[in-house]
Amino acid sequence: MVYFIGAGPGDVDLITVKGRNVLSTADVVIYAGSLVSAEHITFCKKDVIVHNSASMTLEDVIEVMKKADSENKNVVRLHTGDPAIYGAIKEQMDELDKLNIDYSIVPGVSSFSAAASVIKKEFTLPSVTQTLILTRVEGRTPVPETEDLEKLASIGASMAIFLSISMIDKVVAKLKAGYGRNVPIAVIERATWADERAIIGTLDDIAEKVKEAKITKCAQILVGDFIDCEYEKSLLYDKTFTHMFREGKK
Repeated sequence: MVYFIGAGPGDVDLITVKGRNVLSTADVVIYAGSLVSAEHITFCKKDVIVHNSASMTLEDVIEVMKKADSENKNVVRLHTGDPAIYGAIKEQMDELDKLNIDYSIVPGVSSFSAAASVIKKEFTLPSVTQTLILTRVEGRTPVPETEDLEKLASIGASMAIFLSISMIDKVVAKLKAGYGRNVPIAVIERATWADERAIIGTLDDIAEKVKEAKITKCAQILVGDFIDCEYEKSLLYDKTFTHMFREGKK
């Protein structure tokens, strides 16, 4: 069996209990060494075989999985964050399907939720927005024209922008055109790692702040009014609101 496991955003304790339990029994581990903490390997068996995928191709990864499966060994493919978000697991699963190798997915904590925790904010605030968009700006990997950052920003929702910090000027230009106004924005570098940094500003000044801090990779961009705004309190805990578990009081 092959297990795709989300290792979380950085802090090794943010892997799920299930994820660590499976990891601890793995015979073979393939982990994204450029993004996932090597400390995860300390929870593995002493005789585990470890591969760092930073220098491996898709074919290399599948070959390791194929060999392990032929030897009745369990494989853990350890991805950063949650593997369903920019994890490139679809192409791996397709190859495993062709080989009739069973696999399972254990979700993890994504960097977008970790970044929000660092700046102590909530994406979905009543009367502000109830929508969160996860996206990226086009780089070497193209983005569908219908999902251009400027078009998405025009909705006015909260946004978490992945894999785009090296193009901060381009990001800001598109966001300004889309939102049509100066909105709050935060850049969180290496969220939940020991050396995490967070910068909060607006579209007018964030690019300069990011350049001054020399942040060029491993950063999440969060943007929207949720970062700094007035909002209405949720009805869920309103004393006058009745739901199936509580009778409202006048």
